[in-house]
Amino acid sequence: MATGPPRAVAPGAGGALSVQRDVALECGWGRVVFGQTFADDHALAAELRAEELGQRDVCLYHPEAHVLVSRAPHELFVDPSYTYRRRLDDEGGDGLVHRPLAGVVIRPLDGADDAEAVNRLYARAGMVLAPSEVIEANQGSEVFSYLVAEDVARQAVVGTVTGIDHVQAFGDPDGGASLWCLAVDSQSSRPGVGVALVSALAREMGQRGCRQLDLSVMHDNGPAISLYEKLGFTRVPVFCVKRKNPINEPLFSGPLTADHRALNPYARIIADEARRRGIGVAVVDAEGGFLRLTHGGRQIVTRESLSQLTSGVAVSWCDDKRVTRRLVSSAGLHVAKGRSATGDDADVEFLAEVGELVVKPARGEQGAGISVGVNDAASLRRAVERARAHCDDVLLEQRCPGDDLRVVVIGHEVVAAAVRRPATVVGDGRHRVSDLIAAQSRRRAAATGGESTIPVDDVTLDTLAAEGRSLDDILDDGVSLAVQRTANLHTGGTIHDVTARLHPTVAEAAVRASRVLDLPVTGLDFLVPAVDGPDYVFIEANERPGLANHEPQPTVQRFLDLLFPSTAGLPRGWTPAAAASRSI
Repeated sequence: MATGPPRAVAPGAGGALSVQRDVALECGWGRVVFGQTFADDHALAAELRAEELGQRDVCLYHPEAHVLVSRAPHELFVDPSYTYRRRLDDEGGDGLVHRPLAGVVIRPLDGADDAEAVNRLYARAGMVLAPSEVIEANQGSEVFSYLVAEDVARQAVVGTVTGIDHVQAFGDPDGGASLWCLAVDSQSSRPGVGVALVSALAREMGQRGCRQLDLSVMHDNGPAISLYEKLGFTRVPVFCVKRKNPINEPLFSGPLTADHRALNPYARIIADEARRRGIGVAVVDAEGGFLRLTHGGRQIVTRESLSQLTSGVAVSWCDDKRVTRRLVSSAGLHVAKGRSATGDDADVEFLAEVGELVVKPARGEQGAGISVGVNDAASLRRAVERARAHCDDVLLEQRCPGDDLRVVVIGHEVVAAAVRRPATVVGDGRHRVSDLIAAQSRRRAAATGGESTIPVDDVTLDTLAAEGRSLDDILDDGVSLAVQRTANLHTGGTIHDVTARLHPTVAEAAVRASRVLDLPVTGLDFLVPAVDGPDYVFIEANERPGLANHEPQPTVQRFLDLLFPSTAGLPRGWTPAAAASRSI
């Protein structure tokens, strides 16, 4: 893959730029091919057919896209996207008026760390990644502009957008520019980041002298289309042509079945990856997430990440958290002090001994019925009652300090590690806590296919009360407030990749637990004082871990590698060295 300056780019040095011919700009994830710069359809078709493996080239502005596709109908297709345009030389209109975003700074990308942060956002959004060195080289040219949104308090990049100046790229007589790769961290609690990035890029391109800004958006992306139209973009008859490849396969292979569309996100990503590999996918039961996968003479039934490779005995071991604790403890792993609740004074005496408790049903998942931070007898009684609503048997455990860490192990190798944090809202000085929860819950639901929402229940009220807050309070601008105690995705929690920082001792403990429990695929939960430190406490094992939301780690790819080894290695795109196929 080329990593140098973009090919066929006008130098941009002084004076008027002549119109360049046959322009294809290397973006790392693929090329942007400017169809209007090609005089010959056959040459343009050949250019698109030369797309590299794992890339996603995009051709825009060809005046006769249907004719172009006819030159190689088995390899090219018209993308089902719309092109939107915003005039930058219009007078009036407030769609792109600069409105400072509290706690967030929009700035140019600067260096390798920013480039890696951009790739993490691409991965989380399901986009093809780009080599960091290509991003850095492009940022140093007059053609590209990479902007990032930085959360000042977290010192973290939470959004990015790329701009291309068509005048600098090929001497565009229309004075155009285009917007690409808008991505916002789905874990961020800051609203308005996407709008701020689009507005900042439009202002920059306008200041450069560009007269219009174009972007491409999928025809069924209603929220994005609504956003762009509010910002003054209007639809124009410009079509996009792409080459048929595994990345684009869902766009040209016809509509998905109703059953496929009804799958939850955890089953859907497995079905999508299987289809991309040419593995047959039959939905056995959409509501339950059951799939029958077939490749050659091999057939495997899965329920999300649980497959026939996991034995019924292993499932039963994980089903009862008390059994899991005994097995991993006998293998030498560190577990928190615990006991089964008896509903008498012995429970209170155990609380007095350890100081603070986590109360959970002995059976169950997704954080249901769990209470964290129980520190008095009255709270203990309520917590036990809450847990018994989900399971008659209740486990009491000492609450240990540290971050909630999930380690995904596939084939007895660590594939991903992530810290999970409880749902949090950020004040704006205007809205009540209840309004902030509702807004954040909508964003989390949109980012996770409806899997993550913040409930307003007794746990929420208790969490707020412990901080001296209520639902009617108005938080000062920029003030963060946790509204749940459990760091569970299904109650609005967020998940943050820490695979590269995972300490070998914790990784070894995760692998050992997977072997003791005889689980070929598992998510192990730990509490750790520091991700990069050796100390940990084992919490529990999940025999059906969610493989979504661990980007950029290749969790679903490694799962399909395990089930169908002969399909491994199909090119998908560049991944950062630090994130590629990590085994510990």
